[in-house]
Amino acid sequence: MRFTLRQLEYFIAAGQTGSITLASERIHISQPSISTAIAHLERELSVQLFVRHHAQGLTLTPIGREVLREAKALVEQAEGLYTLASEAGGQVRGPLSLGCMVTLAPMLVPELAHAFTTAFPATQIRYVEGDQEQLITGLRRSETEVALTYDLHVPDDIHFTPLVDLPPHVLVAEGHPLAEHAAVAMADIVDEPMILLDLPLSREYFLALFMAEGLQPKIAARSAHQEVVRTMVANGHGYTLFNVRPRSDLALDGKRLRRVRLAGTHRPMRIGLARLKQLNRSRLVEAFETHCRAFISDAYIPGMVAPAIERRVPR
Repeated sequence: MRFTLRQLEYFIAAGQTGSITLASERIHISQPSISTAIAHLERELSVQLFVRHHAQGLTLTPIGREVLREAKALVEQAEGLYTLASEAGGQVRGPLSLGCMVTLAPMLVPELAHAFTTAFPATQIRYVEGDQEQLITGLRRSETEVALTYDLHVPDDIHFTPLVDLPPHVLVAEGHPLAEHAAVAMADIVDEPMILLDLPLSREYFLALFMAEGLQPKIAARSAHQEVVRTMVANGHGYTLFNVRPRSDLALDGKRLRRVRLAGTHRPMRIGLARLKQLNRSRLVEAFETHCRAFISDAYIPGMVAPAIERRVPR
């Protein structure tokens, strides 16, 4: 066999994303390395795996789809050897496929993953970001083993382990008239222009907060990118509602933001770990879940101001 499991992994990433660029971002490998691996597999197997579309990505050929299915099975079997060995030897080792909510990933994953692989040097974490629908699909397709996400419409076939609640708050520019308020009610902001975080299920959550009080916000702009929303707010385009609390109060352009408590009782977003119920937890997944419970709580959240800390800070 004159190809490697690593080359198969690169091919799988390209096949699943339909793009060398997206595959590179997913598995954190350079684009030339992925292209070289695919070309090697095509030469070795004497088949064309992809149809290349200029500036439009890749499409699997019929034989490419078959090879992708077999390649995934082969890589999963190989990774199973690590699981088998670690279970027998009582060790925690091998690769962990982790999904993470796109709005949480920049804050949670770097510190959490580094601490875990430091504690368990024989492990590796491969992570992908996505919205809630993408993360659930990834679990069902066995593309990921566990996902850090919110308790938003969790299906019956998914097990969810809660870690910490994040109440909603109002985010405004430093010079906004509401910036110095200790708290504001939904009625105080409903007539102000809103910049909506436009992600599947997340947008429904934020709009439901208004609907619960018989209100309808004035949406001035939408974006699926958290930092775009933050920067628009910092530049005075309007306010937004968020649950995440980054430790930095600066938008990407350096302008300052202010968090204001949302008065009243509102359903929080709950961060937790999601996994497919029908799959037995490996020792690796159990160790990661234990690690997350130790690292994420009301008193401490990687990359964020924890709720307990914020409650003690006077305005």
